[in-house]
Amino acid sequence: QVQLVESGGGLVQAGGSLRLSCAASGNIFSMYLMGWYRQAPGKERALVATITSGDSTNYADSLKGRFTVSADNAKNTVYLQMNSLKPEDTAVYYCRAWDRSGDYWGQGTQVTVSS
Repeated sequence: QVQLVESGGGLVQAGGSLRLSCAASGNIFSMYLMGWYRQAPGKERALVATITSGDSTNYADSLKGRFTVSADNAKNTVYLQMNSLKPEDTAVYYCRAWDRSGDYWGQGTQVTVSS
């Protein structure tokens, strides 16, 4: 089992920045991929970005250039740097991890961008 705890959400004005963190614990040794998803009110949960254990990254096309995913393997933590935030970025942001047994989700952290 892998446990994921997100932090760093909050309220920010449009144009501002936030950095989310996701700390992994538990049986993390076979974990090979981590990522961020988001779910806006009334919408389905959608991919934001992923990062492999080898630091290869993948982004939703619409977010390239504004969002950056990174990892600190020593801390078992993945980050999501979000710049030039827009009101449409308002959502609950979830961390997700994959290992050989399956996938795991964090509890989510709310990001609200005011206009």
